[in-house]
Amino acid sequence: MATSSAQHIPVIAIDGPSGAGKGTASMLVARRLGFHLLDSGAMYRVAALHILRSGLKDQPIERIVEAVTSMRARFDTSGDDGVRVLLDQDDVTLELRTEETGGMASEIASEPAIRSALLTTQHTMRQLPGLVADGRDMGTAVFPDAILKVFLTASAEERAARRQRQLNQQGKQVTLESLLQDIQARDSRDTNRTVSPLKPAADALIIDSTGVSINNVVDHILSVWHERR
Repeated sequence: MATSSAQHIPVIAIDGPSGAGKGTASMLVARRLGFHLLDSGAMYRVAALHILRSGLKDQPIERIVEAVTSMRARFDTSGDDGVRVLLDQDDVTLELRTEETGGMASEIASEPAIRSALLTTQHTMRQLPGLVADGRDMGTAVFPDAILKVFLTASAEERAARRQRQLNQQGKQVTLESLLQDIQARDSRDTNRTVSPLKPAADALIIDSTGVSINNVVDHILSVWHERR
């Protein structure tokens, strides 16, 4: 929950399953409004990289939590090539994709103390003129007082096809059937987990992006935003 001093800062929370397009939609909405961006899915990798860079990998959990709480991360949408991730003003976008960072992120994701520290960090990213928060529980758990909550979804088949096209562009060949099975399994895990399950907030605007262009999705979100403002 936001502190009383931050409650006046507007938040647009965009949640949804993997492959629904919420990352791109959030970036474009933030860019068009001039808002800050929070990619909550990347925060564990940012924290993991900060831990590795600080030489804290094998240190007591208390020291790691202190480091995670004090780190300064920012998601820059000003460029034409997507989102740049800055950690203490250093561009770490590429470093977040390494296997070492990913492995460390998996290790810390199950640690309650680190999850709590990251929640605090996410709250500090609520700054003027506003914030677009992308994730799976932004509207239900992290920013329940968001002015606009969006739950962006798409059929599992559509999301699998999008992922296949993305991988093909990277020169990777993966069957549509295997991707569909992975997405369905992930959906099941996310919706049935006990802590912050994937679900729309009671007052969320639900958008099905199946067969809809990302620009139309963004236009819809901004139209509703301006109506509410």
